[in-house]
Amino acid sequence: MCTVTWTLMPLFLAAVVCNTWNVVYQQQRICAVKGSSAVIPCLFYYPDNLRVKNVMWGQVKSHTFKTRFISDRNLKKVTARFQYIGDKHHNCSLRIHQVEHNDAGKHVFRFTTNNKRDKWTGKDGSTLKVVDLRISVTKPDGNGTTKEGDSVNLTCRNSCDGGNILSAFTWFKNGEPIAEGPTFYLSNMSSTNSGNYTCSLKRHTAASSGVIHIDVEYSPKNTSVCVRPSMEADAGSNITLTCSSHANPPVENYSWVKIDDGDVMDVGKGPVFVPDDGGQYLCSASNKHGSQNSSVVTLKMKPYWATCTRDVLIIATVAVFLIVILVTAVRRLHKKKTWVPETEEDMQNSVYVNYRVLDNNQSQERNGCEEQTLELIYTTVDFHTERKMKQQMASHNDDEGVVYSTVCRKLLNPTYVETP
Repeated sequence: MCTVTWTLMPLFLAAVVCNTWNVVYQQQRICAVKGSSAVIPCLFYYPDNLRVKNVMWGQVKSHTFKTRFISDRNLKKVTARFQYIGDKHHNCSLRIHQVEHNDAGKHVFRFTTNNKRDKWTGKDGSTLKVVDLRISVTKPDGNGTTKEGDSVNLTCRNSCDGGNILSAFTWFKNGEPIAEGPTFYLSNMSSTNSGNYTCSLKRHTAASSGVIHIDVEYSPKNTSVCVRPSMEADAGSNITLTCSSHANPPVENYSWVKIDDGDVMDVGKGPVFVPDDGGQYLCSASNKHGSQNSSVVTLKMKPYWATCTRDVLIIATVAVFLIVILVTAVRRLHKKKTWVPETEEDMQNSVYVNYRVLDNNQSQERNGCEEQTLELIYTTVDFHTERKMKQQMASHNDDEGVVYSTVCRKLLNPTYVETP
C-alpha cells in the first residue's frame, strides 16, 4: 500500500511514499555549461520498517555501475567536486561543482539499509550533458581582416538553451569585465580594441567561453626619427638616424629622403641610415594599409678647421715639447763628444793649436790676406781646469792664456796638431 504525502521540497511539490523499493529521477536529461554547477534531483523509497544506512552515487560506464563518489554517513562531507545534498530519508539529490566534460554521462543512485541483504539501485538514472559557451563573430562587411574603422558583433551562445538566448552573460576583455548581455558591439574600431574577449554565465563566471582574439590592423602611426649622438657633429664623424613607427602588421618598408633646395632625393632604405653630410632628412614607413612620413630633421656638420678640440691642442703641444727636448738632448750630446775630453788627464795635459798651411808658392812671411776666397780658422786653447781658467782671467787684464791666430788659406783644409 502506498500513501501520498504533500511536502514542500526543492524541485518537486509532492512525493509518493510506498512500502516498496524505488528511485525516482526528477530530470532524465540535464544540460550544464562546463565550469558551472549542475544539480541532479532525486527521490528514493524503501519499506517503513527499515532504516537507511548508506547512500551513494555512481556513473554508468559501458552498462556497468562504477562508484566514483560516495556520500559519507554525516551527509555533510563534499567528496572532491561532488556534494550529496539529500538525506537518508527520501531526498537523494546530488550537486556537481565546476562541471567537466568527463562528468558527462548517466548517473545513478544506490542505497543500503540496516539489513545487509536490502539494497537498491535506481537503474534509469539521469544523463548529464556538458557543453561549452561559444562566441560567434559577425562582421557587416564580411571581410576576414579587421582594420581601423570596422565594426564587429560578438554573440555569446549557450547550446543548453536550445539555440535560444536565455542565459545572462558577462563579457570580459583581457580578463576584465566590460559589459553584460548576450551580444557585445564594437564599432568604428581602433588599435585600442585589440585584445582577448570571452563571455561567461553571469551567475557562474567559471563557466567561461573560449578566447576570441581581435587584432585590429592599421597603417603606420607616430613615425619619428632618432638622431645619435646629436644633430650637430664634427666633420668626418658618423651620425646615425633610426626610424621607428607603430603599425599593424609591422612596417614592411622604410625609406629615407634628403631635401635640398626644395628637391627631394631618395638616399637610403631600411630603419637605420648613416648620412654622408649635413642637411634635411626624413623617413617614410609603410605597410599594406598605408604609409606615414616623419618630421624633418636638420643635421649640421662642423668644418674641419673648427673640429680641433682642446684634447687635440694638448696632444699637439705635448708633441712639440717632446721634439724640443729631443733636439736639445741631441745637441748637448754632440757638443759633449766634440769639446769635452774623455778623461781628467786629457783635460790637464792636452793643448790644441791650429796652424796655418800655405801653398808652396806662397811666402811664409806674408802678413796680410789677399782679396780672395779665404777660410778663417780659430785656434782654441784648453786650460787644465775650468777653475784655473777663471782664476787666471780674474788675475790678468789681458788674455795671456788664449792666442787667436788668423790664417789665410786658399781652399785648403785645416790641419789640427796636438802639441805637448
